[in-house]
Amino acid sequence: MKRADGSQESLSHRDMPVDEFRRLARQTADWMASFRDQVSELPVLPAVEPGATAAQLPKHPPEQGEAMETILADFERLILPAVTHWNHPGFLAYFPTSASGPGILGEMLAATINPQGMLWRTSPASTELEQVALDWLWQLMGLPEHPFAMIHDTASTATLHAVAAAREALEDLPIRSRGLSGFPPLVLYCSEQAHSSVDKAAITLGIGHENVRQIEVDREYRMNPEALDLAIAADLLANRRPFCVVATVGTTSTTSIDPVPKIAEICRRRRLWLHVDAAYGGAAAIVPEMRHVLAGCELADSLVVNPHKWLFTPLDLSAFYCRQPDILRRAFSLVPEFLATQDSGVNLMEYGVPLGRRFRALKLWFVLRYFGREGLVAILREHLRLAQHFSARMAGHEDFERLAPVVFSTVCFRFRPLRVTETQLERLNRRLLEAVNASGRFFLSHTVLEGRFILRLAIANIRTTQEHIDQAWDLIRTKAREMTL
Repeated sequence: MKRADGSQESLSHRDMPVDEFRRLARQTADWMASFRDQVSELPVLPAVEPGATAAQLPKHPPEQGEAMETILADFERLILPAVTHWNHPGFLAYFPTSASGPGILGEMLAATINPQGMLWRTSPASTELEQVALDWLWQLMGLPEHPFAMIHDTASTATLHAVAAAREALEDLPIRSRGLSGFPPLVLYCSEQAHSSVDKAAITLGIGHENVRQIEVDREYRMNPEALDLAIAADLLANRRPFCVVATVGTTSTTSIDPVPKIAEICRRRRLWLHVDAAYGGAAAIVPEMRHVLAGCELADSLVVNPHKWLFTPLDLSAFYCRQPDILRRAFSLVPEFLATQDSGVNLMEYGVPLGRRFRALKLWFVLRYFGREGLVAILREHLRLAQHFSARMAGHEDFERLAPVVFSTVCFRFRPLRVTETQLERLNRRLLEAVNASGRFFLSHTVLEGRFILRLAIANIRTTQEHIDQAWDLIRTKAREMTL
């Protein structure tokens, strides 16, 4: 068979020959090492318009195979310039995720051996390593009595499974077999600051968006337990069926921590499932002085933590813990005959929607072993310190204000010069955000709190140093000053 570059390929050897793979793998590994070393020199945000990348790509797939040298060259020429660099030390938007060296190596090896972990039999090592790695993470966070655990792609998927388990826990309602029709409306509770994945779970599972109660928060944007209890009581009087509460440790906008112990007591008394979304904040509990952030979480029915957010593990990896795995399995298990086995190992496909399961645990195992407890504590502690450092520098400037407590490593603030109206402030801060991001040096995000447009600076990248934070602050002040001259 002739390739597009004119070379010949044996009809009996359809895959890349081993010698060619070895040569290109070494070349690619060298490129990867250079990229990791030089990523800070690239613009964190690409200067491209929507559709620009697609416009440069062929409209139709190739008829003949192309040389990998050509493909790799096009990757650098066409793809890389349109990438937002989450590994950049100036990526301070959202909750940054950075891929560490050991995590990347784990991902490479997982892709090479390419196991499918739907059943214990189809990949004993990946199934059992998943349990071990998640047990290690649970121990590192200082939580007792390791529950059943499994890996999902993201916290949104984990929350969906938690809500489905909560629904299945209503043993007097045969929802799995009959659906929701004919039963009282089920009601799900979370705070006004909860992640949108809670609403999506309710929509997806047929609970209905109007049956999601967003409970008011206090001045530090934490769920009000008294308001939660009153809302539950009101729904019971209205012949609705409360069934699940989602508390958050590290809300998306402000990283606030809901009062989980009080919420857990309400759930115990009301017999409701408690799910804790600690996707961002849970990792902080690895630091001894931050153990308190997971107070009460040992009482939760389920909990999610994302190592790909703040534990330097490449996307995607979300750790989902469940204290009642029998209920979770009852909600999802459906085993056709061709997948039935007599093995005693855990078949993870029975505990969730996905059938196919890739070997995500390997990269987490690599990260935990490479850094160890001491290494992880040192990095997380430094990120916490850098957030306080930025907050302190900003507090010393009369034209800036912090608008939420700095609980973890995220700072919510805005530019607020004197004699400027609220309407003008929003326009001013939008312009400031655009100016900082357009520099290519740093990338910030925003949120809205009580109608106010607010900037967010989030530190979770393994390569971010105090020098980067000081440079970001200098740039923010410079751009703000330019807008008011």
